Amino acid sequence: MLPGRFVLLILFLSLKHLSHGMLTETASLFSPFQIGNITLPNRIVVSPMCQYSAEDGSATDWHLVHLGSRAVGGAGLVVAEATAVSPEGRISPSDLGIWKEEHVAPFRRIVDFLHQQGAFAGIQLAHAGRKASMCRPWEGERIATVEEGGWTNVLAPSEIPFAPNYSRPKALDENGVRAIIHAFAQAARRARLAGFDVVEIHAAHGYLLNEFLSPLSNHRSDAFGGSFENRTRLLLEIVDAVRKEWPPSRPLFVRISATDWAEGGWTLSDSIQLARILRQRGVDLIDVSSGGLVPGVKIPVGPGYQTHFAEQIRREAGIPTGAVGMIIEPAQADHILRTGQADLVFLAREFLRDPYWALHAAQHLRQKISWPVQYLRGAGTDVPSREPVSAEEAESLRIS
Repeated sequence: MLPGRFVLLILFLSLKHLSHGMLTETASLFSPFQIGNITLPNRIVVSPMCQYSAEDGSATDWHLVHLGSRAVGGAGLVVAEATAVSPEGRISPSDLGIWKEEHVAPFRRIVDFLHQQGAFAGIQLAHAGRKASMCRPWEGERIATVEEGGWTNVLAPSEIPFAPNYSRPKALDENGVRAIIHAFAQAARRARLAGFDVVEIHAAHGYLLNEFLSPLSNHRSDAFGGSFENRTRLLLEIVDAVRKEWPPSRPLFVRISATDWAEGGWTLSDSIQLARILRQRGVDLIDVSSGGLVPGVKIPVGPGYQTHFAEQIRREAGIPTGAVGMIIEPAQADHILRTGQADLVFLAREFLRDPYWALHAAQHLRQKISWPVQYLRGAGTDVPSREPVSAEEAESLRIS
């Protein structure tokens, strides 16, 4: 028998965790999650991960296989990588884009396959800002030359380069800012035509919208710089513009860096305040990451090192959150959800190592999860076969 004081400690911790999970009932990794007009079959999300394998912004066979294999592997939501809303908004010349109508059809092919595997499809809309026109990571951290497909009109809130080996950006004027807002809205329209179920606006990791949020990179003196209200103005206007093209019934996520990890920068308190406003503007979930704005900062990287940010934003802003960052083990991911620290878990590098992480996690946690009918021979006994997102549901999502 356990000592009485130990039992009381377990009870106290259980009640404490339950109090943090008031937005929804205590959930497990494989419990469904309803958000907007969709119900995810589980809480596992393939986090957006740049592949640097597009052709003039268009998705290729690589993206079909990369994203499709994770859907085969059982993830409930598969999110396409940071997808540029304009050509100069790419990190590299090989980034995905959604700035023209020709980009829609290749995406639709991928979305249709994800739906066939019972997974929902998300896309992250992004602008690289001062981190644009770089080479692919395996080619070295350097500016892409014009001969390599690079460009010189690198844009940012202020003329402050990210690092010496990055471009010196041009500060956006008001017309440029308005063009960015329009580009995000049109990208959302194309995402709807491609059949995506979820749109995520990328406002993290030192890219353009994060650059506007942080006083370290935003030295403007106009309506888009200075105060918290002004620095958040661009993101909020983009959210409003996207919502005009993205139906209110469909989920809208925003990824933020909860902190810059740098003195004088964006803080967790700022993130909580922003999350409260975003909730009122029609955002359904905050995908909580951190860092990326300035180089050389000390980040205490370790398993689940950003989860406490997601928990605090969820609790204090009253909005669902996604946890991301070194979520590796099934029990770890399940614990995050059961203790009310987040509503979804976003996995990145672990899905690069194991496309079938969700299937393996279910086996580890002794949970039943559907398998593709083609793979049932290797699934064990009494395993349900995978049901696709119904054709009617997929079509209603596309035209809604």
